[in-house]
Amino acid sequence: MTWDSLLDNLRGKRLWLWLGGIVLVRLIMLLAVVNGADLAGDEAYYWDWGRQPDWGYYSKPPMIGWMMGVIGWLTGNAEWGIRLSALLLGMVTLLLTWRMARDLLGERVAPLAALLMVLTPGNAGLCLLLTIDAPLLLAWTAALWLFWRAVEAPGKFSHWLLLGLVIGFGCLSKQMMLVFPVLMIVFAAVSPEDRGLLKRAGFWTSAVLGLLFILPVLWWNEQHGWITLEHTKHHFDASSTPTFSKWLGRTAENIGLQALVYTPVLFVAMVAALWQTFRGLRGLSRPQRYLWVCAGPALACFAILALRQRINPNWPAAFFVPAIILAAAWLLENGREGWRRWSLRIAGGLAVVIHLAVIVFMLTDLKSIKKLGGLRGWREAGLAADTWLQKMPERDNTFVMALGHRYHAAWMAFYMPSHPRVYRWEPTAFPQSQYEIWPGPEERIGQDAMILVPGADESMVLLPDFAKCFERVEPLGTISIPLGAETRQFGVFRGVKLKTWKAIRPS
Repeated sequence: MTWDSLLDNLRGKRLWLWLGGIVLVRLIMLLAVVNGADLAGDEAYYWDWGRQPDWGYYSKPPMIGWMMGVIGWLTGNAEWGIRLSALLLGMVTLLLTWRMARDLLGERVAPLAALLMVLTPGNAGLCLLLTIDAPLLLAWTAALWLFWRAVEAPGKFSHWLLLGLVIGFGCLSKQMMLVFPVLMIVFAAVSPEDRGLLKRAGFWTSAVLGLLFILPVLWWNEQHGWITLEHTKHHFDASSTPTFSKWLGRTAENIGLQALVYTPVLFVAMVAALWQTFRGLRGLSRPQRYLWVCAGPALACFAILALRQRINPNWPAAFFVPAIILAAAWLLENGREGWRRWSLRIAGGLAVVIHLAVIVFMLTDLKSIKKLGGLRGWREAGLAADTWLQKMPERDNTFVMALGHRYHAAWMAFYMPSHPRVYRWEPTAFPQSQYEIWPGPEERIGQDAMILVPGADESMVLLPDFAKCFERVEPLGTISIPLGAETRQFGVFRGVKLKTWKAIRPS
């Protein structure tokens, strides 16, 4: 069967069978990862957020924390619950992409757009790890589709109302969603047939309603020294001017990462499709103009930003959704059969390799390789730490502290069977994680602490500024988890009666 005949067959019931097959393969990969790797650091960190629901957190709006809290409650804090939720969110996003492509550009473009998207490494990661990008992309794709439905039937106020709620959901998921109402206004302004939208109450109701959801988040930030804004600003701090070779290497790295996330031929096809639509902007159909407005300007801004600094591949992810649909239409134009075949061949080959590699690595001894070491050993370390906690002389009057990276505290909180509240020590004078936003050990004055120090052994002496907070600190032992050629190690200490603690709070 040729790729073109496959696309012709991906309609009706065949499409649902195809999607069902994809879900089955992703489920097998998910089970392999649950068996062979622990939660990623961000997943454990957000899970810990979910135990203390709030209107905001150190670096993100509250949706991911709320979702983690609900998932933990429904599944008993099981790994599979977190990973299955990522898969469900990713597949719903895929279905919305297919539906939007069908409504805007027709029955032939839709299956190709969905196929191109599902074959990307980025989509595989989205369906495997539950981070803030999963709810954002769901909300963004749903908003793209709902806005178009509202544009097609502007008199139906229910469409605008639902759009406003989805925008609100997205604003509670990630700050990037704040751009969506701006795109609505830009499209209405540049599309001659749609300028009347700017005079419609429903149009402004959806935009304002969506943005109202951010007000509790702003209130929370005002109460916490605008910590989320301060954290976000650091992503755009200008580093010292690099040499030409370093600048060239960084720029090539940014382009290469995007090409890897979306597969090389599809990436080139997206760039070509966006450039072609830009050159013929005045003659575009309304659907093409809409997709370009929602992709082209933002991706151009990220391309310029990439000349200045290193950018994370997930930052522009939302804008690649309409770009993929435009690329699918571009690939289907006459004379591009070769491009279409090779885009699917390369994407399909990479998808097979990635899925098989994940399954094989996680179900065999290959998972012991050094690159995967950071995602293994935490379950065993948590069990060992919990055993030490049960041995504490004042068990009912002992709290847990983890030094080092915020992930250490999050992993221990998740993988210790008792799921204790884990505190973190931050040696600087400014919050570096959510653990400095929450009340710290100052609420445990007079109690003992079990202190976990990464990479330590029994003879290690804790830093004086930390140790002097207790009457005395006693080394108890070491947690050592073999990881092939390496060992995950924690020194275990007992801090006897916390005397004083200086809380770190945002200024």
